[in-house]
Amino acid sequence: MSVEQYWISESIKDRLFEDIYELGNDLGRGATCRVNKCEHIGTRQCLAAKIIPKKVKKKIVKTEIGILLKLNHPNVVRLKEVYETHDEIILVLELVTGGELFDRIVTQGHYSEKDAAKAIKDVLTAVAYLHDNGVVHRDLKPENILYEDLTENSALKIADFGLSQIIGPDVMMHTVCGTPGYCAPEILKGQKYTKSIDVWSIGVITYILLSGYEPFFDNNERVMYKRIMKGDYNFESELWEDVSENAKDLIRKMLTIDSKKRITAAQALNHPWVRGTATKGVHMETTVSNIKEFNAKRKLKYATETALAVSKVAQLIPKDLFSAMLDDSRQNNEAVEMKIDVGTINGNVEIATK
Repeated sequence: MSVEQYWISESIKDRLFEDIYELGNDLGRGATCRVNKCEHIGTRQCLAAKIIPKKVKKKIVKTEIGILLKLNHPNVVRLKEVYETHDEIILVLELVTGGELFDRIVTQGHYSEKDAAKAIKDVLTAVAYLHDNGVVHRDLKPENILYEDLTENSALKIADFGLSQIIGPDVMMHTVCGTPGYCAPEILKGQKYTKSIDVWSIGVITYILLSGYEPFFDNNERVMYKRIMKGDYNFESELWEDVSENAKDLIRKMLTIDSKKRITAAQALNHPWVRGTATKGVHMETTVSNIKEFNAKRKLKYATETALAVSKVAQLIPKDLFSAMLDDSRQNNEAVEMKIDVGTINGNVEIATK
């Protein structure tokens, strides 16, 4: 390949991937990539190879790689190397083997608020680091929160930066993205938003960790979106009677409709519930049962969901927002990109001007 043919300036150009690594079994597939286990031929170290075909938009790939190269934190999956061929980009990533957050909960013998608080502390630590470094994840959900290994005290790591963005301290974004059930209300309202959208997503995850069900769920997607935009959730179920007031207080602070008043990741790390000074250690049997059912349904949908039809985008995004974005893009001679991710819970929908 000539220098001009390379997409990624940081990619290794004097060696081939197959000369350094043996490609192993398939670990998973997404809409735009596949992930395989790989083993370093010299050291026998096991890693993960994320293989992205060059059919994907160059800007998306370059952004993800740029973000991963920028990050170095124990609670973030690390990028080791980048290789490139005529047809593919290969990201060599740290291999995490401990499984997803919710998978661990349903298999462990005892699960309490303290366990939930420890998990959320790891997530908040990672997100506070991301935000300090000008990175917004924009798609925090259980599938993207993984345990490093199978040991009892394994750290949690945030993965999948495909929708992430690097922003300045006061920059606001307007791209409609993320997984609907975890989206902040300002995204669904078509408003500009900041890094605080990540905190909202963590609030949703915290709610599920303590109850086993989503705060805004409804079988009717339109009703669910309306509930999110109104901040319409509650602690009325009997199981919440056994959850500490400190836990509920943190959830309220993270699920605050006004993003300017929403607690930050750094502030949340200092909350008594996260610090563990006001957290219950009693086993939450009903919550574990609920999470088991929630997890099974989520995985079934993940396995069976097909790509959303473009016509469905109009149902998910307010028509006036979509029209305004089209008008804005035309005025600036920009194309409008629609990204529909296969196999997510409700389907990721991203509309971005480029």
